[in-house]
Amino acid sequence: MSILKNISKDSPIGFFDSGVGGLTVLDKVKRLLPNENTIFFGDTLHVPYGEKTKEQLLKFAIPILDFFKQNNCKAVVMACNTTSSLIYEDIKDMHDFKIYPVVQSVAKIISEFKIKSLGVFATKATIESGAYEREIHKYNPNMKVYSQYCPQWVPIVENGIINLSESKCIIKSDLDKMLSKRPEKIILGCTHYPYLTGVLSEFTKNDLFIDPSTFLSEFIKSDLANNDLLTDSVSLGIDKFYCSSNPAKFEQSAQTFYKLDKEPELITF
Repeated sequence: MSILKNISKDSPIGFFDSGVGGLTVLDKVKRLLPNENTIFFGDTLHVPYGEKTKEQLLKFAIPILDFFKQNNCKAVVMACNTTSSLIYEDIKDMHDFKIYPVVQSVAKIISEFKIKSLGVFATKATIESGAYEREIHKYNPNMKVYSQYCPQWVPIVENGIINLSESKCIIKSDLDKMLSKRPEKIILGCTHYPYLTGVLSEFTKNDLFIDPSTFLSEFIKSDLANNDLLTDSVSLGIDKFYCSSNPAKFEQSAQTFYKLDKEPELITF
């Protein structure tokens, strides 16, 4: 990748998701690359993405990508398993900046785990797309992949009700269904789901779960370095936050997981 017009090593990295879930990816990237400038867009007007069609997701994503282009982003992270699963192939060549999709970026790494069976917790759209099975089987066709839709997990996170007893009952019920298949590892295949690790770990061992954003962040760092796009700055990077509805709720939901200095700016397309 060559450095494009108006883009420098100090140009920001863009991130987008339907809400606060993508902050799990931003957090992992910033831990590895604290000097990078970032722009995060939470499409809270359309949360959750996991219930949307491919056509709807394209309608949402195209103006978001245009927004990142206007802000001279050097790369964009699809901090959402659903959009990565359904529309990456459609949007990957729309702009000159590199786009990092969660699923495709981590599938090869996960396929090399020394396991025979893998569980995937994900949204309806991700499950129905078969993206994790398809991408992992490109590299390891013998790995058994068990996918399961968890319809109430995203609302539980977005509404900040993770520790309510009713929420824990829902989470445990979904977990029990997956554990009955005896997977050796379970992918938390939605960026909201790592927020539930604490509750999940009350019912089974913590090391059972895979947070794809851990591997995605390492891949992004390596790829930016290979393309000579890592910043040379020794100062902490500037983070800017935007959302498409209810900035106050976004800030409130986000604070447990990523420190925002102020409400995100409201932008609609």
